[in-house]
Order: sequence, then structure tokens, then C-alpha cells
Amino acid sequence: MSKDKVKTSSKQPKVMEKPKDVKATMLRLASFLKPERKILILVFIFSVFSTLFTVYSPKVLGDATTSIFESVTSNSPINFGFLGKLAIFLIGLYVLTSLFSFLQMYLMAGVSQRSVATLRKEVNEKLTRLPIKYFDKHSYGDLLSRAVNDIDNINNSFQQALTQIISSVITVVGIIVMMLVISPILTVIIAITVPLSFLVVRITFSRSQKFFKQQQDRLGAVNGHVEEMFSGHHVVKAFGYEEKSIQRFRDMNENLYKVSQKAQFISGIMNPMMSFIGNLGFVLVSIIGGIFVLNGSLLIGNVQAFLQYSKQITQPMMQVAGIATMIQNALASAERVFEILDEEELVREEHAKVDLDKLNARVTFEHVSFGYEENSILMKDINLDIKEGQTVAIVGPTGAGKSTLINLLMRFYGLNSGRILIDGVDLKVLSREQARSLFAMVLQDTWLFSGTIAENIAYGKKGATDEEIKAAAYSAHADEFIRKLPEGYDTMLNQDASNISHGQKQLLTIARAIISNPKILILDEATSSVDTRTELKIQKAMKTLMQNRTSFIIAHRLSTIKDADVILVMNHGDIIEQGTHQELLVQGGFYADLYNSQFEIVSQTS
Repeated sequence: MSKDKVKTSSKQPKVMEKPKDVKATMLRLASFLKPERKILILVFIFSVFSTLFTVYSPKVLGDATTSIFESVTSNSPINFGFLGKLAIFLIGLYVLTSLFSFLQMYLMAGVSQRSVATLRKEVNEKLTRLPIKYFDKHSYGDLLSRAVNDIDNINNSFQQALTQIISSVITVVGIIVMMLVISPILTVIIAITVPLSFLVVRITFSRSQKFFKQQQDRLGAVNGHVEEMFSGHHVVKAFGYEEKSIQRFRDMNENLYKVSQKAQFISGIMNPMMSFIGNLGFVLVSIIGGIFVLNGSLLIGNVQAFLQYSKQITQPMMQVAGIATMIQNALASAERVFEILDEEELVREEHAKVDLDKLNARVTFEHVSFGYEENSILMKDINLDIKEGQTVAIVGPTGAGKSTLINLLMRFYGLNSGRILIDGVDLKVLSREQARSLFAMVLQDTWLFSGTIAENIAYGKKGATDEEIKAAAYSAHADEFIRKLPEGYDTMLNQDASNISHGQKQLLTIARAIISNPKILILDEATSSVDTRTELKIQKAMKTLMQNRTSFIIAHRLSTIKDADVILVMNHGDIIEQGTHQELLVQGGFYADLYNSQFEIVSQTS
């Protein structure tokens, strides 16, 4: 369909300067883990065992150190039997630690993949329920970035960050318990550093989060630009736009770099600060612990174990600091994904109890008014009565509202007022699916998906048989070229169907329309960029398709619509003239001027 919408809209994604409610985002993200709560309990149990074995090992090593120290200081032989038992016990602990850690990671991988698969499914289904106006306002690159890159970020967070957070929390609790068993006084000293560590995490996290959100928004903008430039690279090269495109990319990339640098810098402060606080605690424990050993109130092995614990307790905090960037990225991505899920969608409709097969293809517009914005009406009081089987051509300059009229007919947009009737039945009474099943579209911009030729033709009818597919192709004059292909109807079309010609694509879209057996056709002139021979085939195919059907044709070349039953002349969103070709020429109005100007151009170029 020609892109002559009366509305122009910017497709630049908005940049959110302020972060949304991080807590609410985390809770909503966690809701996707609810179906996995039984497995998460297992993950928690395995993490507890793995952590307990890890936490207990320094105490065993401390007992070994105490045994050796006492043997040396008392000039008695070293108890190798006792040390051997400790060594075997330690090996067992390490083996069990590795086993439970593996089970924990294995189960968590499944949890994350299933949860993200659910999220990805919800996003995909949501996109199918969003109105056309949503896609008009957002670039495809940004939507792809949200549906792919942002969900991948969330997946990485689930699989890695969540596991480490569970382990870190359990490790901290276990270490604190062991510390209290060894020395409550030294535990108090370490306890002073723990709140400081949490304070650093909280301050850094809150300040860097807004930059991570901006980073993901600007990444979406970059993706949108790249998608547009690559999908239209022929146009870019034809108009010599390479340098401007490169400069625009540099500017957008520079903005992304600056925001990303701020996000990474602020988040990166966390790690050295945590290390500094941990070292302070280590120094204090070493000095005071040494004093306790000298006065005999603490065994040297317990001091050694406590020093290990003081290092270990900072390790989980350092892990949290290390994965903070990943978590913040995931939260920023989650906000962008949830923005899609929170968009206002089309209201779910029930099928009306109307026998569509018995409806005639009479189309009536009664006092139809429409505007893309509520305060800006573009179409005012449109009235039409198209009889069944008539061919209606819609003409007018770019931006006149030709495509808008078709979009209203297809229920892509809602009316501000008035009604559109099919054989006296208001389109609003029918569900969108029922209404659109009455139509078939053959557009100037062909759309074929990656799949076989047979699958592309069968797209027009659910459960189409091979015989129906071949019959539709034959009627569309496509059977001849299909049979000449190496794989025939099983030939795979690649991305954008670039392995067949433009004319062949059009014949396939006509075959797809024929197999759907619609009551009403919507046609965009499809012969503007093909050779004369292919044009004749397409015109023959269209005549076959249009037989005994009401047809709406968006016309660009007025010479092709002389035989139309009704010609609607549009300008600035209104129908300013209507009638047959001869009637409109006799009137000598807007249509006559358009036709004569095209005729003069053809005469000058011939």
C-alpha cells in the first residue's frame, strides 16, 4: 500500500531521563520465577549445602594449623594420623561442594531459560495485540532491540546474577555463624564493615541505575538507525547518503558511549570501595587476633580460620558488586520490556453471530469522520455507497488520505464518528478477525516470508491443500515460472525473497489473495517496477482476481483506471470528487487536471 498517510510521526524512541521504580521492576521480574518456585527451593537447598561445606573448610584447616602449632611448641611429634583424617575429610567436603554447586547451576540454567521463554512469549503475543498506531510511533530497530537484546540481558541476569545472589546471602549468614562460634568480639569488628559495604552497594546502585536505563534507550536508537540504513542500503547508496548516515551513527554512538561510560564508571567504583572496606576489617582482625593468641584467649588455628572468614565475607559482597552492572542492565532492560507489556492493546473481541458467507460485498460509509489525534479531524463526513462487484479507484496526490481510507475499511484504526457497513452490517459489530477475513490485499510493496513458495501461497487460507495452492498459482499466472524452478513449489524463499524477481513476487501475492477467496479486494498498483511482459501477466492475474468481487484500487497511474465503475478523488483527507472517468473529465475539475498533467508528462517523455 502506498505510504501516503495524512499523519507523519517521528520514530525516534523516547529517552527516559529518570529511572522508574526499581523495586517494582524487581518484583515484577521476580513474578516470572513464581512457576519455578519448587525448583528454586531445590536450588536454595543445594546452595545451602554447598555453602555450608565451603564455610566449614577453614575451620578444619584451622584445626590442622593448631595441631601442628601445638606439636612444634611442645616439642612433640606431629600427629600425621590426625592430619591425614582432616585431609580426607577436606577432600570429601570439596567434592560435595562441587557436586552441589553443579546441581545448583544446572537447575538454575533451566529455571532462567524457561522463565525468559515465558517472557519472550508474552512480548511476542503482546506485539500481535498492539494497534497499528503503536508501530507507527516506534522504529522497528528499537522494537527488535527490546524483544531480543533486552530479553537476553534479563536471561543473563537470571542465570548468573540470581545464582550468585542466593549463594552470597547464604555464604554471609554461614560465615557470620562460624565467626560467632570462634570469637564474638572479632565478629563485632567485622560486623562494622558489613553495613559499610551494603551502604556502598546501595548508593552506587541508585546513582548508576538511571544511566543504565538511558544506555538501553540509546542502544535501541542505534539499533533502529542501523536497521533502517541496512534495510534501505540501495536508497542510501543511490542518493549518496553514506557520509550523512555515518555521521548520524557517530553522533548516536557518541551519545551511547557517554551514557555507557557514566554507567560503567559509577558502577565500577563499587568494587574497589568494597575491597578497601574488606582490607580494613582484615587488618583489624589480624592485630586484635594476634593479641588474643598471645594472651591465650584464642587458638592460633581459630585466628587463621577467622582471617579466612574475614576475607570470605567480603567475597560475596565483591561478587554482588561485580554483578551489579549485570543486574542494573537487566533492570533497565526489564523496564523497556515492561513498557511494551503495559501498552494499551486492542480490546479482545468475540466473534459476532453473523454468517459471513451470506453477506454481499456492498460497502457503505455513513458520515465517517476520523483523525489520528482526537483534536485533529482529517476526514469529515465521508459518505459512500459501493455496490457489490463494483471497481472503485481511489486517486489523489501524496498525503491525500488514500491509504487512510483503506486502513479504516480494514479496521486498522477506529472511527471518530459514523459507520462503515458491509451489506448493512456495521464493521464494529464484527470482530477484527471476522472483518478482515472479508478482504484480501495485494500491495505495491510485496511481503513474503522465509519459507517455501507453497507455504507463502497457503498463507492466504488455513489448511489449504496442494491442489488449491496449485490452482491459485495457475489462476495467478504464477504456475509457469514456479514449475521452472529447481524445487518447484518446494523452492525456499530467502530473506526478503530476493532469489525471485519483483514481478514473480507480485504473482505470488496475487495467488495468495486468490486462494483466500475474499469478498472484497484492496489493490495497490503492482506493475510500476516490472517489465512489460510481466506487467501483462500481472494485469491478467488481477483481472482473474477481480472477477465478481468488489475491488478498491489505490491508483497512481490514472491511465490504468479508466474502466473503474467509481473513481474517488481525494485531497487533504476528503473526497472532493467522484464519478466515472468520463464524468470527471467532463467536470474539468481536480481529477481532470491530474489526468491531463500525467498525459502531458507521458507525451513529453515519449
